Amino acid sequence: MAEAPPTGGVAPMDASPRFRPALGFRSLTPLYDPLLRWVMREEAFKRRLIEQASVAAGQRVLDLGCGTGTLTIRIKRAHPQAYVVGLDPDPEILERARRKARRSGLALAFDQGFASSLPYRDGLFDRVLASMMMHHLDRETRRAALAEVWRVLAPGGELHVVDFGQPRTAPMRLLAPLVARLEEAADLIHGLLPRMLEEAGFVVASRQGFATALGPLEFVKAVPAPNTVD
Repeated sequence: MAEAPPTGGVAPMDASPRFRPALGFRSLTPLYDPLLRWVMREEAFKRRLIEQASVAAGQRVLDLGCGTGTLTIRIKRAHPQAYVVGLDPDPEILERARRKARRSGLALAFDQGFASSLPYRDGLFDRVLASMMMHHLDRETRRAALAEVWRVLAPGGELHVVDFGQPRTAPMRLLAPLVARLEEAADLIHGLLPRMLEEAGFVVASRQGFATALGPLEFVKAVPAPNTVD
């Protein structure tokens, strides 16, 4: 069983920004897992995200905005020789993740921190996965987070994102205004994530859609642009 990776290596974070609990209210945190499971087809989209990431033995993987750790645990189960760490700003939801990890018997690390100021050294991770977390961030925080992901990716590293995407059918277009009001999802619904990735120094390698009851999701694979790699 692989040990969890060293996760330090940079100066302490600046004053912590505010964060919004899962589903917007701390009282709704216990509903987070059931909602993803039954409404968003969680098992299917997380399995697909892990397959897309193609993690190799010995690689270091960051689950960005890990929430209750469901994806973090799935990555480790699928790739037991990888080094896997989850990061989230919410201490309550991280405690849920740690309890789940203890029950699973897997060697995992969970760190408290913000995507816009990652507490990791440059080039630490081979893969960064972000599952349903980008819509929690406002535009400027999202830009800062993408810049931080670029910083912590190793040469040859990859970013894999799944989140709300641009609707392609009439029923989904009717639903889009409602979904766009979910926290900061409007940019994603309007298809702006690829542009933001490019502005942060990434090349979008692939994009694929995925249907759910709350609207379409989009899988995005991005790699640092060749002329931006040191």
